[in-house]
Amino acid sequence: MRQAHEVAVVRAAEAALMATLPDGALMQRAAAGLAATCCRLLGRVYGARVVLLVGSGDNGGDALFAGAMLAHRGGAVSAVLLGSRTHERGLAAFRAAGGRVAAPAALRDADLVLDGIVGIGGKGALRDAAAAAVTEISPATLVVAVDVPSGVDADTGEVEGPAVRADVTVTFGAWKPGLLIDPGAQHAGALELVDIGLAPHLPSSGLSALQNSDVAALLPHPHAESDKYRRGVVGVVAGSRTYTGAAVLSVGGALRAGAGMVRFVSVAHPAELVRARWPEAVVTELPDDGTGVLDVGRVQAWVVGPGIGTDDVAKSLVSQVLSAGVPVIADADALTVLSAHRELLKGRGAPTVVTPHAGELTRLLGLDADARADVEARRLYYAREAAAELGVTVLLKGSTTVVCTPAGVARVNPTGTPWLASAGSGDVLSGVTGALLSGGLSTLDAASCAAYLHGAAARLAVTRHDGESPLIAEDVVAQIPAAIAALSEG
Repeated sequence: MRQAHEVAVVRAAEAALMATLPDGALMQRAAAGLAATCCRLLGRVYGARVVLLVGSGDNGGDALFAGAMLAHRGGAVSAVLLGSRTHERGLAAFRAAGGRVAAPAALRDADLVLDGIVGIGGKGALRDAAAAAVTEISPATLVVAVDVPSGVDADTGEVEGPAVRADVTVTFGAWKPGLLIDPGAQHAGALELVDIGLAPHLPSSGLSALQNSDVAALLPHPHAESDKYRRGVVGVVAGSRTYTGAAVLSVGGALRAGAGMVRFVSVAHPAELVRARWPEAVVTELPDDGTGVLDVGRVQAWVVGPGIGTDDVAKSLVSQVLSAGVPVIADADALTVLSAHRELLKGRGAPTVVTPHAGELTRLLGLDADARADVEARRLYYAREAAAELGVTVLLKGSTTVVCTPAGVARVNPTGTPWLASAGSGDVLSGVTGALLSGGLSTLDAASCAAYLHGAAARLAVTRHDGESPLIAEDVVAQIPAAIAALSEG
């Protein structure tokens, strides 16, 4: 599991470690790891044109010491000094190794640019000189960021104005939240962690990202005494006369994710389609007024919302499901109902997961529609705000899916593909989440594991088509078992 730590925590850990080390030792460790990554990326260092972007802080010193190491190996290394001051010992080592100070124009012909303008303490937009220098970097040039791309908030991933877009970010001692959350994650490129010895000084983190082994360990697995009830019975309330496909997709997601039984509950036409597509599901037809949802038999978790509409019948469906004393995932149309009737969540004793995209979260929080852009830009902040305000676990879908509990514990999802931005993919995710909830996982584990499997299945589906063909939701359903099987591959 990638545990991410906020800047203040990292600074405290660095201070504790530096108190036990000779002066400058920590920076030398960081610079050595940085230089090693640059050497590997360049392949041949001798004669390579390397340009350092050097700011006033310690990561400018990291860049200078790393540049000195590259110069000692025969690199043609130059530095563009962009700060009000420069790390003195770093600059002296750099010049002693044969490095030279250059103008920003040197960036145009670089083989590799090392970004050390602003470190993890940087806030807000880059200053004019730094922003102008960044625009001189050729799109074809390999860019390596020191600790965090300049212009990206290390705590939040927020980006104000121009920011470095790195191919690789080499971060020191601990993952930073802004490297895992968009828009910052889109600027970070591939991530490499250099161990500088901080681990013993770091507390448990409130933000993490699951890896294959974590998901494999969390998923429910059948054993010799398992039966369909022990494996989990998930109820799915989805579909309507108008929206039928959501029913088929959410039931498919639940079945493929390993539910012991799926009880599907809806009006006649979606019920007919689910019977035809998924004979494994136990189907109950509701009367037109939508009453009787909880009379269908034993259910250990409910999914409600995909395709149910937003009328009074839909409100009744959501209300009935939320009155059950078992975990519930509310998705799609259920979120529209809840935006108008947040009182349905009050007093609920059992766990609840909501799965909004940015627009739906904006409405759930009662914000103006034009606040959506801010929600997109500050995903972690708003997901935590909504979880605390509503008393539910929030799975905020988007370029980076963020899962937050009411206590503020958060996970970001590292899997997925832009091809998932298609109709029906969210219905599949709700079914997968419901299956994992019915299998006994907590809301945090169920939602984060479901997002992981959903994204991994989408990647597998795209890979089957050479990564170029469009993706539809049924492709994701089909690849869920393969995504689960692939967890054991590391």
